[in-house]
Amino acid sequence: MLAETEHIKCLIIGSGPAGYTAAIYAARAGLQPVMYTGIEPGGQLTKTTEVENFPGYPTGITGPVMMEDFRMQALRFGTDIRYDYVSGVDFSTYPYEVTVDERKKIMADSIIISTGASAKWLGLESEAKYNGSGVSACAVCDGYFFRGKDVALVGAGDTAAEEAVYLSKLANKVYMLVRRDEFRASKLMVQRVLNTPNIEVLYNTETLEVLGDGRSVTGIKVYNNQLKQESAIPVTGFFVAIGHTPNTAIFSGAIDMDEAGYIKTNPRSTATNIPGVFCCGDAQDPVYRQAITAAGTGCMAALDAERFLNEREAALSFVIGDLQQAS
Repeated sequence: MLAETEHIKCLIIGSGPAGYTAAIYAARAGLQPVMYTGIEPGGQLTKTTEVENFPGYPTGITGPVMMEDFRMQALRFGTDIRYDYVSGVDFSTYPYEVTVDERKKIMADSIIISTGASAKWLGLESEAKYNGSGVSACAVCDGYFFRGKDVALVGAGDTAAEEAVYLSKLANKVYMLVRRDEFRASKLMVQRVLNTPNIEVLYNTETLEVLGDGRSVTGIKVYNNQLKQESAIPVTGFFVAIGHTPNTAIFSGAIDMDEAGYIKTNPRSTATNIPGVFCCGDAQDPVYRQAITAAGTGCMAALDAERFLNEREAALSFVIGDLQQAS
């Protein structure tokens, strides 16, 4: 039995750069946004050490501090930030019904989804230990820190191939670890990798352990499943490029998604197939996955929500006016 019900004009599900930016714009527009941060307030950036590619921070900033700046700015304009998680949604009737912590029901006039996506990891204890200290799931974000160094990257798809080529322009050498005897990437991307002199592809190779000195990565231990041999490769950076999982499971069956679980939005818009429900950030972006692009779509989502609510209010006023004239 749900204990209470609340009506909200603009509900933001999730935080991070997208959610906080949406909150800033929505609050300034007078939408009185309420944000439920979920179990990871601030999103993936709270696990990132140095952020040097976000405009406005000329000397760089850590991910947690940056997200705290975003949060404080959202609070400044009146966003109601709540540290609970949304456990269910029902978009079949309007206003839309949302369940929080399986105990509270919310009726929302508009909803902005900004639940993000999580990187897939190998699941190694050492990988988690050095995450942010040489281990990364984003070459574009962190490749700059490994200029002139030797690095390794695990993955075999188009994204892995693209990140390997990107890293090759910064690093001295890139070891690309492919677990099978062939790529999953397209032929064009494979050729780009094979034609890059400082990328060495190691087929049939799995990562056993990330090696380090307690502070940073010093190498990786790998296993060649064809030769049945273990070996160590000295590197200072280890990049995992085996994909991401959008955090959209609670919306399954309630909204249109692609095969991977990313929420579909209309071209040049954050609108979904449900009127008044918008999606921004990595939950709808399998391509760029950057803090700046997430923030940009957060701005778009707030503007889209404001437009939706204004148009709905205008239409409702028109109908009421007609009824009053008729009476």
